[in-house]
Amino acid sequence: MEFEYDWLTLGQHRIRLRSTKGFPTETMRTAVEVIRLAIDSNMSARARLVEVVLRQESAYEIAVGTTFAEDRLCAPQLEAAIATVLGLQLAQINIVVTVVTQEEVDLHFGVYERMLAEKLGVVPPIQ
Repeated sequence: MEFEYDWLTLGQHRIRLRSTKGFPTETMRTAVEVIRLAIDSNMSARARLVEVVLRQESAYEIAVGTTFAEDRLCAPQLEAAIATVLGLQLAQINIVVTVVTQEEVDLHFGVYERMLAEKLGVVPPIQ
């Protein structure tokens, strides 16, 4: 059984937490709440936080899915802001924004989040 994964629902975001050090901690959950707030406040309404990975050296890899291409422009500024709030170096935060077309995903609540996670490779497609 793998203990490095956990799922967290915050508002419209269904987030897979992954820690290479073991089970995601409360500190990681707090960081994810800060990341979610930054995304909700600065990206489009279609942007969803899909996965947060914590590496050994306290580096966060953040996967965001969206149907709005301009959300990519926010990533560098959000990386700097999140690093500052969490007291980390800029190199320890990496946001990857994946843009999909609206034809590729169903925009109904719950289905949209699942389809984004599948497109980003976070979860396998439903058989």
